Amino acid sequence: MVIGADGEQIGVMPTENAVEHASESDLDLVEVAPNADPPVCKVMDYGKYKYRQNKKAHVAKKNQKIVKLKEVKATPNTEEHDYQFKLNHVKRFLGDGDKVKVTVFFRGRQITHLELGDKILSRFVEDLEEIGVAEQKSKEGRTMSIIFSPVETE
Repeated sequence: MVIGADGEQIGVMPTENAVEHASESDLDLVEVAPNADPPVCKVMDYGKYKYRQNKKAHVAKKNQKIVKLKEVKATPNTEEHDYQFKLNHVKRFLGDGDKVKVTVFFRGRQITHLELGDKILSRFVEDLEEIGVAEQKSKEGRTMSIIFSPVETE
């Protein structure tokens, strides 16, 4: 099955005739649907087609938003000023549209007081409930973490 350059169906013809028809109009014969019965070919300027596809891909890539994962670390005995400082960083990252991983890491014997780490993480969840959503919480070895994603506004 051959489709002309203007989009009209020319009909079913042998491959040699289709190639000859395309070369008469100084265009290329491109197989569009090889699995169809009969296979569908289109007469077109292949270089122009590839150029347009490349342009579409470039525009799509330009318009996409890449979400990065930022990380803020704290300890179980992080003081108030340091906590506020880290909270402001998290708010800025979420405002920029990035995901944020808040990690509480334990040194030495601090690991025996896991409730202090939970307390800090739950405080982050409370303070960020308007601008961030807690996606997942994890406990791995000497670290506890929560990943926040920005709240989608409409």
